[in-house]
Amino acid sequence: MDDILNILIAVAPALVVGVIAYYFFDSFMKNEEGRRRFLLHKDSQKDVLPVRLQAYERLTLFLERVNPVNLLIRVKPVTEDKKAYVDLLVATIEQEFEHNLSQQIYTSSECWGAIKSAKNTLIQQLRKASAKNEITNAQQLREHLIQNSDGHENPTRVALEYLKTEVQELFN
Repeated sequence: MDDILNILIAVAPALVVGVIAYYFFDSFMKNEEGRRRFLLHKDSQKDVLPVRLQAYERLTLFLERVNPVNLLIRVKPVTEDKKAYVDLLVATIEQEFEHNLSQQIYTSSECWGAIKSAKNTLIQQLRKASAKNEITNAQQLREHLIQNSDGHENPTRVALEYLKTEVQELFN
């Protein structure tokens, strides 16, 4: 029994030192792994940040191009048919949107949702305005939309504000 006690007295300090060494070594390795991940993330940010900013710039350009006033000034009616004009405007919006579809991988889901919502709301506003009976031709529709663009909450402005907020978060 004395032999076992003597062995335990001799081994106990080695076990305590071993446990403490294991604890410090384990925490050191976790810290090093975190540092490596941070440095890797930092290096990748150097490459990704310019691409993300370019995506935000393209989405800003999209929102400005489909802004109702800018869109109506740029896309003139081809005929007097108001339905044909709305179809032309919707096709233009859809074409602009499809041209920027790949930018969604650089934005948050919420931001991309705001952009899609702006596009869909704008299309809905165009169709609703064309359904009014007092508007009989494309030129009247165009004038009505330009005059009323300030009165309604502009969906492209809302999405643009969300986009700006997300870009600001990149630098905070």
